[in-house]
Amino acid sequence: MAEKINVNASGALTVPNNPIIPFIIGDGIGPDIWKAAVRVFDEGVKKAYAAERQIIWKEILAGQKAYDETGSWLPEETIAAMRDYVVSIKGPLTTPVGGGIRSLNVAIRQKLDLFVCQRPLFWIEGVPSPVKHPENVNMVIFRENTEDIYAGIEFEATSEQALNLKGYLTSQFGVDYPFKDETALGIKPVSKEGSVRLIRAAIDYAIKQQQPSVSLVHKGNIMKFTEGAFKNWGYELAESEYGDQVFTWNQWERLKATEGEEVANKVLQQAQQAGKVIIKDVIADNFLQQILLNPKDYAVIATLNLNGDYISDALAAIVGGIGIAPGANINYHSGHAVFEATHGTAPRFANTDSMNPSSVILSGTMMFDYIGWHEASALIKTALAKTIYKKEVTVDFYNQMEGATLLKTSEFADAIIGNINS
Repeated sequence: MAEKINVNASGALTVPNNPIIPFIIGDGIGPDIWKAAVRVFDEGVKKAYAAERQIIWKEILAGQKAYDETGSWLPEETIAAMRDYVVSIKGPLTTPVGGGIRSLNVAIRQKLDLFVCQRPLFWIEGVPSPVKHPENVNMVIFRENTEDIYAGIEFEATSEQALNLKGYLTSQFGVDYPFKDETALGIKPVSKEGSVRLIRAAIDYAIKQQQPSVSLVHKGNIMKFTEGAFKNWGYELAESEYGDQVFTWNQWERLKATEGEEVANKVLQQAQQAGKVIIKDVIADNFLQQILLNPKDYAVIATLNLNGDYISDALAAIVGGIGIAPGANINYHSGHAVFEATHGTAPRFANTDSMNPSSVILSGTMMFDYIGWHEASALIKTALAKTIYKKEVTVDFYNQMEGATLLKTSEFADAIIGNINS
């Protein structure tokens, strides 16, 4: 019997054997990749649990299909279903042109307060990469999802609001900046509450998954009261709530000042040997160098919204491109989660049965892990990796491989299913 996933007061999920999971098929290439992915999901569940478990898929509408059928790009019924059924998955969505919702993806995140954008970035053997050692990248990004300049508080250069705000900043706050006649303005909200809940989720994940470090990535050297505060709040949280489970670079600095660098380094080494999570920070532009030069030094990343967007896509390029990068938007307090393909709609390739469905497939494995169905997740990830290793791939990888076999989207799903059952 089909049942809903429920959440208890602490945010833990109760998952029935036949959970109802809403899905948004997506725009552009969305239907092609979803049709492939859902067959892989169902086969993985069947292989892992026989007849004991089954996903009951429930379609909900957003994007072009929603607009065509209901006149709304994001119907309230869709948000209600995502809230009611707790866990959902979606393909890529187009964004309306010329007013209205600025981004359907951002709107969903804000309406459900999905404050973590979680992106695991890892290399699958055989995937073409522009770097020599993509296998050195194995990170999980925790990107704050509801604040920063993505909050959408901005004013057009020629608007009365921008003119008034410039005058107010100058007259009331003494802002000494040579505003031009036509200057657009945006506001960057960064709260302690928003920062702390994001960083707490990252540290909890690192402890649970036995990861060596959490890196606070920020641009606090320039934006001292927003991004600098993000870093400071992160260290404050780590030291006040996690005690002996972590060791911070702030603690290292204090030890260095009082006991000397040799003692500080010895304590750091002891903390690492004891399995404590090391909490450190790195300037965002430096981090974009480090992911190329020293990626092994980083495991779990906590960062603000805009930084997280850039960093996630840069890391995706290293491990094979955004077409194979999974993602999730999660509220670890309420339990609500939306798993999604992280790439765009690619309308030019709609209905060609040619694009890579790996992003939505791997997002589905994240979903299975989230609901505790780890066996199905592992089967699918292993089968996907095996398929790529055998060079049975879609056109994006085929064009970069020697001796590969070109598969359609649907044929790629067939090959994965074959490897699930082999």
